[in-house]
Amino acid sequence: MPRLLIAASGTGGHIFPALAVAEALPLPWEINWLGVPDRIETEVLPKDYQLVTVNAGGVQAQGWRKYFQIFQLLIAVKKVRDLIRSRRINVVFTTGGYIAAPAILGAIWCGIPVVLHESNALPGRVTRLMGRLCNLIALGLPPAAKHISGSRTLVTGTPVRASFLSSHPLPNWVPSGIGPLIVVMGGSQGALDLNRMVRAALPVLLKEGCRVVHLTGHNDPDTEQLRHVNFIEKPFSDEIPALLQHADLAISRAGAGALSELAICRTPAILVPYPFAKDQHQDFNAAFAAELGAAVIVHQDEPEQNTLKETLFRLLKSRLTGRGLNNDPLNKMKLGMNKLARKESVNYLVEILQRFI
Repeated sequence: MPRLLIAASGTGGHIFPALAVAEALPLPWEINWLGVPDRIETEVLPKDYQLVTVNAGGVQAQGWRKYFQIFQLLIAVKKVRDLIRSRRINVVFTTGGYIAAPAILGAIWCGIPVVLHESNALPGRVTRLMGRLCNLIALGLPPAAKHISGSRTLVTGTPVRASFLSSHPLPNWVPSGIGPLIVVMGGSQGALDLNRMVRAALPVLLKEGCRVVHLTGHNDPDTEQLRHVNFIEKPFSDEIPALLQHADLAISRAGAGALSELAICRTPAILVPYPFAKDQHQDFNAAFAAELGAAVIVHQDEPEQNTLKETLFRLLKSRLTGRGLNNDPLNKMKLGMNKLARKESVNYLVEILQRFI
């Protein structure tokens, strides 16, 4: 039985692509998972995946804290080495982030192959530092290759969950009607500042007949302040494939996972990159999507600046007025999203892992 160790932790952008690969592996693969205590992997993984947690973080502190972080990393590497040996792991697959460092070093210590998936247009720090130690770096977006010269790379795209690859009816709780459907999502962590920007535009959007589904995340204190027949506000939905497949337009952060899901569903998007992301990697992701004509970028600002509202009405004008539909910008953006989509991504990665058994 081939045995795989997956190292993916912390956010949906790291975990869901790895889950998609794990679920696509042919039987009888044994899946072991390396994560971090108290992160979402402890809640979302299938029970038959054997989860082992280590304390993993960056080595970026100053003074004595940096030495503590280095010591913590060494302890994690040893734990990974022991795990690989005791469970006779054949190959390690990681989606980057801090958890990738002990996974890569532990695999090298044991002499087994490592496949690293980098989803962002600007690779993360661990990818840039340790990519050359891996047997292969699978890239979600082509621009990443120029930042990791010297590493063996292959553009595969970023896997999405299987539910995104089949058609779904519009959920019955979504407002019905003929007005354009806008779906707002801030990622697995939510996005308070994005939510505030959207709320500033909601009254006019609803007045014009738009239907809006706003996924706020679980930490927004300003929910339930607006009630309208064409407006639904929820902290989370597990029906995102259906929502995006039927949406006229999405408003989203520019994480690589969200971008892949939007592309697979061919959903035109206004991307609002998270301005405090390390190395501004969401800006790089959004820029690549915009180059393909798949998205429009709106930078995070104060709600009263109206940039988001003006962009929304520029994109929706044809559908709201019924005029100029032959030049509807949303149709052109759909074609751009189609260029960005890579539906075979998960199959490419499964084939790659099978080669290293």
